[in-house]
Amino acid sequence: MVQLHIKKGDESQFLYDSSVNTTVDECYNSVTMIYNGRLKINRICNDMEQLSKHGTMLPSNIAGLTEEQVEELKLVDEWGEKCLPSGDWTLNKDPVGRRNGKQPDESMQKLIMKAVDEAKAIISKKQVQAGVFLNQKKIQETLDMLQGTVTIVYPMNLPPHDPIRLEFENCEDLTGTQASLEVIDPALAQLWFSGKLLERGKKLSDYLGRNEKTKVVLKISKSGTGPPPKESILTEEEKKLMMLHAFRRQEELKKLEQDDDDVYLNSSWADSAALKKSFQGVTDIKWKAQ
Repeated sequence: MVQLHIKKGDESQFLYDSSVNTTVDECYNSVTMIYNGRLKINRICNDMEQLSKHGTMLPSNIAGLTEEQVEELKLVDEWGEKCLPSGDWTLNKDPVGRRNGKQPDESMQKLIMKAVDEAKAIISKKQVQAGVFLNQKKIQETLDMLQGTVTIVYPMNLPPHDPIRLEFENCEDLTGTQASLEVIDPALAQLWFSGKLLERGKKLSDYLGRNEKTKVVLKISKSGTGPPPKESILTEEEKKLMMLHAFRRQEELKKLEQDDDDVYLNSSWADSAALKKSFQGVTDIKWKAQ
């Protein structure tokens, strides 16, 4: 199987194994679904962290209002009374006023955070260095695991407006958010290999050859953004070392400029009688006061 190292810009995303006989169209669909799936899992994990701290999401007509405003407008979070966590809960108000503040008990919090940590580890970019591949099945299994955890903690399900539930039901609305800029439509996706765009209708073998043991880097981008810029020859660590060397050299030059022009006269090589002293064996003589 050919190993595809997927990058976005200069940043590694994940490893995906395929075949040189795979069509470019299939590759586009698979890579884009995995890429977007990682983003979805990350969004769900971030919301689940807030869920474990401040409970379920408030309805849109209450979110962001102060307690005084809610009382004055006589608004009620009906879903907050129905969708309660298993066991007990304690009040932990959301500082931004988006959630109802009904924090699950400690055991449920641990259950949520354990699932979040496992999910983040699966989609971590560190998996590239570890040589661990990611595929659509693993993405779906991770989503199922997160959904199962939420069901255990909230057996009555989450409110229909909660972003976590919307994500699981694929009804999320990312309009106007930073997340919407990160998601890539499969129809608008572009994959680049060695500065060349992989054209739909062809096979990977048209670009990678027929060696199934090939390891290549493919860069994903959105249509209309043009080819990704070439990566720097130097790594970040090498850049830091070069900058450190340049700084030290600059400091040495500053020090030399500050020295007197005749400072070299104190050096042994500038002593006109050095040769005579060496023959007489009187070099490096130190006088000690009695």
